[in-house]
Amino acid sequence: MYALIDCNNFYASCERVFRPDLNGKPIVVLSNNDGCVIARSNEAKACGIPMGAPAFQYQELFKQHGIQVFSANFPLYGDMSQRVMSILGQYCIEQEIYSIDECFMKLDGYDYIDHKSHGEQMREEVYRCTGIPISVGIAPTKALAKVANRIAKKYPKESKGCHVMRTQQQIDKALRWLDVEDVWGIGRKHAVRLFKLGIDTAYDFVHMDPKWVQKHMSIVGLRLQRDLSGVPTLDLEETAAKQNIATTRSFDNNLSAYEPIRERVVTFAASCSEKLRKQHSRCSSITVFLQTNRHRQDQQQYNPSITVDLPFASNSAIDLGRYATIALKKIYREGYGYKKAGVIVQDFSPADIEQTTLFSQRDTRHDALMQAFDKINRQYGQNSVRLGAQGQRMWRMKQERLSPRYSTDISDIIVVRL
Repeated sequence: MYALIDCNNFYASCERVFRPDLNGKPIVVLSNNDGCVIARSNEAKACGIPMGAPAFQYQELFKQHGIQVFSANFPLYGDMSQRVMSILGQYCIEQEIYSIDECFMKLDGYDYIDHKSHGEQMREEVYRCTGIPISVGIAPTKALAKVANRIAKKYPKESKGCHVMRTQQQIDKALRWLDVEDVWGIGRKHAVRLFKLGIDTAYDFVHMDPKWVQKHMSIVGLRLQRDLSGVPTLDLEETAAKQNIATTRSFDNNLSAYEPIRERVVTFAASCSEKLRKQHSRCSSITVFLQTNRHRQDQQQYNPSITVDLPFASNSAIDLGRYATIALKKIYREGYGYKKAGVIVQDFSPADIEQTTLFSQRDTRHDALMQAFDKINRQYGQNSVRLGAQGQRMWRMKQERLSPRYSTDISDIIVVRL
């Protein structure tokens, strides 16, 4: 049996933990630079706020319904996620943290316990210790556990936040209830194709010809079909190192001049280098892109990107900053108002294995320098030490509605007066 545990409206729930006065009130959380809606409470969904809604277009609706708007507080959300996952880890040895608010568990050896009671106990313990509500779905496979979790979330009173599917009758009933477009792993493109073939539910999909599924949806679709049919095919995955890393940001205002854009791009490259070092990897290529404001059709549009190969694999902020600048010079054009830029690094290799070349060698002195960078920034705060190419100004995201970092910053800790 597998369990899927999902935090309910996680970002909104994190805000409510420290603001109980917001219980029952509509909440939305905005993306970087307060651009668009990335999370909604159930109350906000009922008000008609769609996911991805541009914040500036919905200001009147926010006011009309008294919707509480927050800037994304990722340090807080990440810390709360670690607390939740740590508690859940005490209930099962085999745990796969699937995302910031979801994890799978493989309940091998738990055949003689009451799965319903076990799930309810997890739910109560997490809520007691963190204040975060969760839903639990338990079923014979990962894909079916996803379905069970969806039912637990859809019918919280009937399920008490935990739904268990064990018998074939229970599984068939759930698959007939679930629309095919809502099946985990079936994207919008595949859903449209399946609808045209008269495949409306997960039950219909499970009973399709496996040869057609493999031909049109690849082996990934076939594995999903088998898993949904009750044959364990998708096992827990170990957390693997990322195969590419990106740092992208929208600007507060359109930028036209080269120098402030260059400073941002070098800062993004430095951020990517730090992430590379954290997972003990080096990259061999770097992509830089620029975007104008797609919402301003009255302005000229220009969205270039370029990938540059490094002569050697590196995770040095100095190297990545230099080659990101080379890439930027090739795509930057005057006369445009740029709203967003980003840096993506790819083609990774382990940091402890190095393939040297005859004509180009990286400067090994950067290793000790980057270690010193990371140590100082961990101790004294992000960007305490940075490259001179990043400029003197401290670029900060627009976060006009940012809540305190209650659990990660001592200056924001809650004060109780007796």
